[in-house]
Amino acid sequence: MATALLVVCLLIPVSYVWVTPPRTSFMLQNNGPVVYQYVSLDHVSRYMIASTIAHEDQLLGARKGAFDYDDFKNRIQAFADGEADPSGSTIPQQLAKNIFFSADQNAVRKGLEAVVATEFSYTLSDQRIMELYLNYAQFGPTIYGICAATWYYFNTPPSAMTEYQAAQLAGILPFPATVARDVNGGIRATPEILREANERVPWLIAGLGGWEAAVATIGIHDSASDHASTRGASNGCSTMPKDVAKLLAGK
Repeated sequence: MATALLVVCLLIPVSYVWVTPPRTSFMLQNNGPVVYQYVSLDHVSRYMIASTIAHEDQLLGARKGAFDYDDFKNRIQAFADGEADPSGSTIPQQLAKNIFFSADQNAVRKGLEAVVATEFSYTLSDQRIMELYLNYAQFGPTIYGICAATWYYFNTPPSAMTEYQAAQLAGILPFPATVARDVNGGIRATPEILREANERVPWLIAGLGGWEAAVATIGIHDSASDHASTRGASNGCSTMPKDVAKLLAGK
């Protein structure tokens, strides 16, 4: 039985090489509707990918494994001492949490998250990890995934995002439950969050050598416009998702 359980635990993360389930544990625990639609990474603005790398995990493409083990040990010690997290989670760790776990800050959850994140880092490509992360990340109280987020806040497909819009969405990633859509479009958030989005994210991207250098760290050397011929497919997010339209209409 123990062997069978271990095999299942190993196979489930591996299955994400091919499948993208429409719901995650994080979504199912949300007290409210879930607004979500899958989009292929081919059809996501490289500005958004660069902003996410810069703000959330600059070593995603260079690191061996899901996290630096010294950083992880320091986080464990800080947690045990009741101190603030000194480094924060990497993208593989955040992805594992979003898919399988919850936001509960307990040692057991963090330990299991580390195991799954490590499996992800050794079985999925960096681009697939980024694709899953951007599809499952929370961008508002009920908004999940970059497809729904760009249409909801900016009335635009993820392939057509500007640098400014991408920086705004990347900047709110740590605070999705506290932001809202401005009545005229765009993001309404605290001044501190907006400074993070509008000042720190561009500064971080510049430190990586610009957005093209940032996306190159995970092996991306093209643009979303290079995939325009397939944008009309179901994974292209070329039109506003029905759930987003309903939310905007107040239904």
